Amino acid sequence: MELVSVMLNGERTVVILFIARLLYSVPLFLLYEGFALSLLALAGFYLEIFTENSTSLIQFKTRPGASSGILLGTVTLPAVMLSRLIQLSRAVQHSEIGYLILQYWAVSASCFGVLVFLRFTLRQLADGTKSLSIPNVRNAAIGLSYVIFYAAICFFSLATNTPGLHVALKLLWVFCHGMAAVKLILHIIHTFPSCASIGEALLVTAGLVLYVGDMLACTLVKIDVTLFSSKLVSPQYEMKKNEISTIIQGILVGLLIFPILYKFIVRTCGYSTKYLNGEKFVTDEKTPRGVRRSLLFYGSLAVILVLVVPVWMRFVHEFHMHPLIWVFNFVFSEPLRRLPLCIYWIGVTCASVLRFYNISKHSKIERILLRKYYHLVAVLMFSPALILQPKFLDLAFGAALAAFLVLEIIRVWKIWPLGKHIHYFMNAFTDHRDSDLLIVSHFSLLMGCALPKWMSSGFNDRPLAPFAGILSLGIGDTMASMVGHKYGVLRWSKTGKKTIEGTAAGITSVLVACSVLLPLLASTGYVISQHWLSLLFAITVSGLLEAYTAQLDNAFIPLVFYSLLCL
Repeated sequence: MELVSVMLNGERTVVILFIARLLYSVPLFLLYEGFALSLLALAGFYLEIFTENSTSLIQFKTRPGASSGILLGTVTLPAVMLSRLIQLSRAVQHSEIGYLILQYWAVSASCFGVLVFLRFTLRQLADGTKSLSIPNVRNAAIGLSYVIFYAAICFFSLATNTPGLHVALKLLWVFCHGMAAVKLILHIIHTFPSCASIGEALLVTAGLVLYVGDMLACTLVKIDVTLFSSKLVSPQYEMKKNEISTIIQGILVGLLIFPILYKFIVRTCGYSTKYLNGEKFVTDEKTPRGVRRSLLFYGSLAVILVLVVPVWMRFVHEFHMHPLIWVFNFVFSEPLRRLPLCIYWIGVTCASVLRFYNISKHSKIERILLRKYYHLVAVLMFSPALILQPKFLDLAFGAALAAFLVLEIIRVWKIWPLGKHIHYFMNAFTDHRDSDLLIVSHFSLLMGCALPKWMSSGFNDRPLAPFAGILSLGIGDTMASMVGHKYGVLRWSKTGKKTIEGTAAGITSVLVACSVLLPLLASTGYVISQHWLSLLFAITVSGLLEAYTAQLDNAFIPLVFYSLLCL
């Protein structure tokens, strides 16, 4: 009994409940995918316990004070993809389900590949030797059998409705995602030390690999429909992207690749490379050399966003004009609805930023509570648009995330003349989960609100699913923190700060918000099919996850809540 209590801490228990609910809803034709998720969860569970009993994880320089989060980071994105598949299975027919199965295996292979790599690395460090003893041979055989079994399930799943040569190519595609994930997570951990736990880094890694892989697949479909891409994406499963998703994907991937290209340009132009490979790449200097490098930065950024990225957008989608002009026309196609919304967003943003910045400088209010005010601002900003202008909100989310990426690059590299000022301003809102190198809280809040909305495009018979981020972060997390900080007495654990009173307040507030939101959505034409018992379970599990997890809750809670709402 004592062993069970040690192995099943609060976070792991909540994750197991989450996975169990998901597997309970898996239809027969997704049995392979459900079985793979259970194997993935078992591997993540084992590796997380193994890392807790060794000191080998220190080499990765993870975020101080955070647990490894391996189990939660391993299952979150595959669970989201599986829940989306379950939701699409309820549609009479849906042409994208075949490609979504391939995406599920891609993200699952990314997580599984990282687990295999970590297991091999941590075992060698724990043994302190590279020689294979008898126990190591036995362990290696068990691990190899596990990998082969997992690969066999992937093969049978992809082979169900796919000809032979197509299966081989799709397996190669999935394998490349796993290899890319291993390479990327090592780069993230080494480039940004002490900025994330293993689970957080794994979530980011799997998401980036999947997103870039989807962009590459779209490009391959357009390059050669008869050879490689036709085997990768069958005609009946060909990806259907609208203009907004194409623009968002092109801009975001372009901004993620931009730092690599800029470093190459700096080296090519003969500037000093002394700081390019470290965290002290400083160009915020008023010397002529520093100004020239800053101008080179802004010029390169303009070329990427105005010339290079739009070329890809027009290649993969039939834009009859420059994509930026399309955005301008889209905004002004309904000026009486969208322009006032833009003015409202700008007004709320400016007022809240100036107000909270002054409070952070002159008030003794705790920073954690100050940050929760931004969660409430997110509710005020996004809820009306999500009900009245959902497509426009998709575009606005993408524009906001692109702006955040540009500002963070300028802040990290201290690009003249804005870098120093952005750094001082952002430091007023940081907490223990941020570092001097990266400030991620505003990214996680925006992504937590945006991802459920982006993933709900197409068939959606659960009208609350797009609101998963707003409800869990803007209402539930905020009320849990405020009530717990002011009135909380009973703590969930001896070492944690989360209280039972706060968690109860968060769960109750989300439940009340849903009871108000559902009739409102019904009045605007949505077909309500959300079962209250399932809704209560989803709210409770996400509330308990907020109480127990030591990970960046802005990133995980909306995805878990979204997955449960889709069921």
